[in-house]
Amino acid sequence: MNENMTMDMEKDQDNGQITYANEVISTIVSVATSEVEGISGIVGASSISGIISKGKVPRGVRVDMAGEDVSVDVSVTVDYGMPIQKVGRDAQENVRKSIESMTGLHVEKVDLHVVGVSFEKENQEMQLSQKAALTIAADEEEHAQIEAETVQTESEEEPSEDGEQADVQDDAQA
Repeated sequence: MNENMTMDMEKDQDNGQITYANEVISTIVSVATSEVEGISGIVGASSISGIISKGKVPRGVRVDMAGEDVSVDVSVTVDYGMPIQKVGRDAQENVRKSIESMTGLHVEKVDLHVVGVSFEKENQEMQLSQKAALTIAADEEEHAQIEAETVQTESEEEPSEDGEQADVQDDAQA
């Protein structure tokens, strides 16, 4: 992996030249890759915000620049159940478009290395469904308890038939 290599990109401009540090291209690669649905992470990169703020070349990303031509290697993990070829192609295309639109450089190739499958999303979904089931069960239990209390309160408030008749008789005698 190249450490912070600066390449001069001479453009036909009267006002100077534009240079790109290797870490800039690497950060673009990291962000563009992580935007693709099905990519669970870049191997060796803990978070995109950490990459940007620390100013280090992201692990799992290698950028080779020769003039205005760029070649990229990126190692990723893919979410379980996702079609790996489609996710890979989408990631390659997103990386290519991002680099070319942001820098004007020509991307020769984007080599994507799938080095693992992540079950994290599946585990989170399972945990969420378990929480939902527990919440539903607790709500049903609470509803049944409230209903039982309501029935009990109503039965305590209702006067007996004998009591009603006695009240009616008392009213009639008065």
